[in-house]
Amino acid sequence: MAGARITAIGSYVPGTRLTNSDLERMVDTNNEWIIQRTGIQERRISRPDEFTSDLCVAAVNNLIQRFNKNVEDVDMVIVATSTPDFTFPSVASLVQDRLHIAQTGAMDLSAACSGFVYGLHTAHSLILSGLHKKILVIGADTMSKITDYTDRTTCVLFGDGAGAVLVEQDDHFQSFIGYHLESEGSGAHHVYRANLANKVKDIELVDTRSLVQNGREVYRWVVRKIPGGIKELLKKTDMTIEEVDWFIPHSANLRIIEPICEKIGHPMDKTLYSLVHFGNTSAATIPLSLDLGIREGKVKNGDRVLLYGFGAGLTHAGQFMELRLDEQVAAPGDL
Repeated sequence: MAGARITAIGSYVPGTRLTNSDLERMVDTNNEWIIQRTGIQERRISRPDEFTSDLCVAAVNNLIQRFNKNVEDVDMVIVATSTPDFTFPSVASLVQDRLHIAQTGAMDLSAACSGFVYGLHTAHSLILSGLHKKILVIGADTMSKITDYTDRTTCVLFGDGAGAVLVEQDDHFQSFIGYHLESEGSGAHHVYRANLANKVKDIELVDTRSLVQNGREVYRWVVRKIPGGIKELLKKTDMTIEEVDWFIPHSANLRIIEPICEKIGHPMDKTLYSLVHFGNTSAATIPLSLDLGIREGKVKNGDRVLLYGFGAGLTHAGQFMELRLDEQVAAPGDL
């Protein structure tokens, strides 16, 4: 049976920085409070005329340049995002056009901060079935465009970014070791952005164009639920936490990541996150964190990485895999 592996990775963040000092001039907050509560120092913000599809294309171009990849024969484009340029057409279709991919499937996947892991799971399934051979999976969000910058509890968290990977059929190696997916829709009203409907299970939503989040309830859910999901994934794969070289959780907030690591018994110095300089970029946090680890020389081929996303839905998703990238032919460039 054919296997699948990630052969290449690329990433992109906008050039504009929004620092904690900048936020001090916008809302009632300060640098010390933000770092103490979140671990975030700054985040990147897209231009008014820069959208999720632009970030996706830039991330894929970074992948192409670094790994000398041709994407014109890609047979599926999957974009995980909560901030599409349009309700429709999909971001994936816009990416397909701009990358000149003549014949391919293209779809957006909506699973919020779990989206990239869901995208990997989907790509792996399609390749394992024999129906597809080469799939682009992109996690990207422009969270600044749906953030209320008068709400000091949420505006300190979010930034914009994109990460892209190429998942290809491999007749000799299976990179994907195991997965775990869950949803707890009863908590849907704890983090949302209203659209056509204004109620969830008779609970009235705030009708706003911005993201709404009950941070306390989301924190409680994550700390209660996610360690168990990770342990279930390891049980399914007959692995132990000691066999994980790198843990890459969703970079929501450092104060959320710390208790997760404590509960699963994994050291923080073997945990990768992208929030310090990029904030919470939703579906982009995990590929950004993985790529930062690669760029910094921490993550190497042969390492076993545990990716775990969690967010609105409430969804969570884990993927355990052994990394086997192709050789890079060019420097990754700056972020």
